[in-house]
Amino acid sequence: MRVTSSRSLSLAAALLLAGAATAGAQGAGHFSLTSPDIKAGATIPLRHVGNVMGCPGQNVSPALQWSGAPAGTKSFVVTTYDPDAPTGSGFWHWVVYNIPASTTMLPAGAGAPKGSALPSGATQGNTDLAQPGYIGPCPPQGDKPHRYIFTVYALKTAKLELPANATAAMVGFNVHGNQLAKATLTAKWGR
Repeated sequence: MRVTSSRSLSLAAALLLAGAATAGAQGAGHFSLTSPDIKAGATIPLRHVGNVMGCPGQNVSPALQWSGAPAGTKSFVVTTYDPDAPTGSGFWHWVVYNIPASTTMLPAGAGAPKGSALPSGATQGNTDLAQPGYIGPCPPQGDKPHRYIFTVYALKTAKLELPANATAAMVGFNVHGNQLAKATLTAKWGR
């Protein structure tokens, strides 16, 4: 019978745990959000800026792509939020929920008020202008550039049961009760 030292057993156990941790990390994807239209930390192109309240943009929602959603994801929610808006509570620029789990991108322009370019079943909630659809950046004249946080949430439910034109707060309440993961992309714009 061969006797193995406790030091050898400890070393073997440590190597097994390290191998298992590495395998687990490789198997678990990193949930991420990117865009071919806007770059993290950069200025948002004029095409995706609002055309309200004197802003000179075209109000086209940017294309968004995500990957690495966790196992068990049954739907997605996409939001755009300006935490720097002088409202005391920020400003919600876009809210889309009930995006099917098979979806990994939204094309540019998907945030048109009628949402005809959204995947089947997806619904746009109301922005802080009390209407559905994407509202591009439009901070007050002279403010420092505002941050615009694009977020995709992976949810453990296939559908959020919400009334038509639900507010961002109502969507957010339901998101946080069903969230598996989230990924963000932040860009800026000012005038």
